[in-house]
Amino acid sequence: MSRVTLILLSYLEAALLVVILSAGLFAIRRRLMVISNGLGDLGGMLATVESQHLRGLMKWVTDINGPLQVIAGVLPGIAAKAALVVRKAQGG
Repeated sequence: MSRVTLILLSYLEAALLVVILSAGLFAIRRRLMVISNGLGDLGGMLATVESQHLRGLMKWVTDINGPLQVIAGVLPGIAAKAALVVRKAQGG
């Protein structure tokens, strides 16, 4: 092969590589757009679920958490008293 032919083939190879890579990037872009639209729809649905269902539960969660915080605050004292009873029962 002549030198000119090899140079032309090198340019053709580089151009073909650019075309193939750009086609691949275009396909990735198109897929990412589909994913983006799907995530936007999902975000809207999650906001709907939150506003229609979860916000109504917040009052109940607050009502339940209040007594549970009291119980959690008392547990260390109960554990200390139980440990004292165990020590006395074991003769210590």
